[in-house]
Amino acid sequence: MTDTNGGQANAAPALNCLVQYCKDLSFENPNAPRSLGPQEGGPNINIQVNVNAKQLAEHDFEVELLLEGSAGEGADLLFKFELTYSGVFRLVNIPAEQTHPVVMIECPRLLFPFGRQIVADSVRNGGFPPLYLDPIDFAALYAQRMQQAQATQPN
Repeated sequence: MTDTNGGQANAAPALNCLVQYCKDLSFENPNAPRSLGPQEGGPNINIQVNVNAKQLAEHDFEVELLLEGSAGEGADLLFKFELTYSGVFRLVNIPAEQTHPVVMIECPRLLFPFGRQIVADSVRNGGFPPLYLDPIDFAALYAQRMQQAQATQPN
């Protein structure tokens, strides 16, 4: 909505994804073909998630969703993967105090389903059943990171 002078003072807040892309992808199956045979038990699966962002322009931000994981350990390692899935987002009419939470919560929430599919396809293409990552609560992850940052700041 615009005001009568042609400005956008009353425009609704908007979050637009301008582009999204796979910035880096690595899949390793170091013990193949042995790792592709029958296994006695299910592997220990370890997943790590991180979010990074940098401002590109006044309203544009690049957000990186980093997904890392492995199945098994040491000589019993079945596979490991690292994915950096990124997007460029434009924030319009979002109050300054809300910019950081929007960039660090809503943007990775929009990227996650695409990153999740890339991980599943990579694991499947590596000879294993697809690994579908559980949904991630980016708001809780953000709150946890903010608490950690406050705990490390000197008083």
